[in-house]
Amino acid sequence: MLHTDGRRRRPQRLVSIIGLIMVVLLLAACASSAGLAPGAPAKLPAGVTDQGRSVTGAAAQPGAQSTAPDAQAAATERHVIKTGEVTLQVPNVASALGRVRALALELGGYVGGSQAGTLEESATLTLRVPAAHFDDALSKLHAFDGKVIVEATREEDVTGSIVDLTARIENLQASETQYRSLLARAQKIEDILSVQTRLDQVRGEIEQLKGQLQSVGDQADMATLTVTLTPRAQPVQAATAAWDPGAIASQALASLLEVGQGLASGAIWFVIVWLPILLVLAFVVLLMLRGLLELRRRMPRAELAAEEPPAG
Repeated sequence: MLHTDGRRRRPQRLVSIIGLIMVVLLLAACASSAGLAPGAPAKLPAGVTDQGRSVTGAAAQPGAQSTAPDAQAAATERHVIKTGEVTLQVPNVASALGRVRALALELGGYVGGSQAGTLEESATLTLRVPAAHFDDALSKLHAFDGKVIVEATREEDVTGSIVDLTARIENLQASETQYRSLLARAQKIEDILSVQTRLDQVRGEIEQLKGQLQSVGDQADMATLTVTLTPRAQPVQAATAAWDPGAIASQALASLLEVGQGLASGAIWFVIVWLPILLVLAFVVLLMLRGLLELRRRMPRAELAAEEPPAG
């Protein structure tokens, strides 16, 4: 009887195993048709972080759709800050100044700053033009009626900085959402104050990073080109400008006055300082000479008196 029951149960177990396998295959087929392939990551709720990255933006909004091509295009887009300096020697600075201003407007930009002098002095303009037209601006400047004597350009790739700032802003925004949720559920005063303080800090960091992102983005979108216009000097005009008879006459007269002032100063010093000293020295010398003469005049008489014999 026992052997008979064992033989009867083996077909039943086999049928159960086959049925279980069929159920698993059926579930796998249903999952494949629903777009859930084996090993595919499950979608995270909005605001929940996954390995330091928060699900925000269009993916976190109901009904929003995100496509892989758009994400790849955003990831491969490069942001480059372009700057340059050009020094242009022109025959007429005023005329070239107007043409440079018109060039900035023609390319969709504007003049960020200018420092202009007279017709004979140099002028400097700072142009902000779209980065896509930066090379066009350089080409049009070369076509001006003048000579480019200095040209320097620089490019700085800031794609990594923009991506980093964007990710930090998204993470802080996710933290802000969580802090707001905690603030709505807080009951104690100290909890409310603590969460509110942290929320204000996060909000401040978000605004600061947004400002940095806006600044970097503006620099990448609008290139900066500094244009210096210098007048072209003519040989005859340069020689005429270098010779100034009036200035030379003024210098000669100044030299004459300096010589006269020197002589007058010497005379004043002689009268006040040296003349009294010389008079004193002359008086001393005169006294010494008079003493010597008196001494010589008395010496013969003394000798004669010594040579005469005594009387008697």
